[in-house]
Amino acid sequence: MSETRPPLPPFTAESAQQKVRAAEDAWNSRDPERVALGYSEDSEWRNRDVFLTGRAEIVGFLRAKWERELDYRLRKELWAYTDDRIAVRFEYEWHDAQGQWYRSYGNENWEFDERGLMRRRYASINDLAISEDERRIAL
Repeated sequence: MSETRPPLPPFTAESAQQKVRAAEDAWNSRDPERVALGYSEDSEWRNRDVFLTGRAEIVGFLRAKWERELDYRLRKELWAYTDDRIAVRFEYEWHDAQGQWYRSYGNENWEFDERGLMRRRYASINDLAISEDERRIAL
């Protein structure tokens, strides 16, 4: 049986919003294997200056990310959608091993296959050092 990840394209405003919430929930779990299940086996990523292909590379990338980005917490917002594409803006907060907090801002462009798995993810991200009392996203 072919794996699917509803909602499936073509997207409506409601189903695109559901897709964004599901992605936010998965990423906030900080479980690389869970997150990777939302992507096709041959998914292509650009994350900042890193280029990845496939779930195994995604899992390895996310493990290393969450070893560096401690107490990670994310918010995503639907920006736009079409039949099989969704654009989101996001911000997340995290701190490094020395205790410096950051807020990372970015945009992602997503493209889905007919099974609702993300086949392409392109992310542009910028980091801003913040103090702990400037945090907006609760753990």
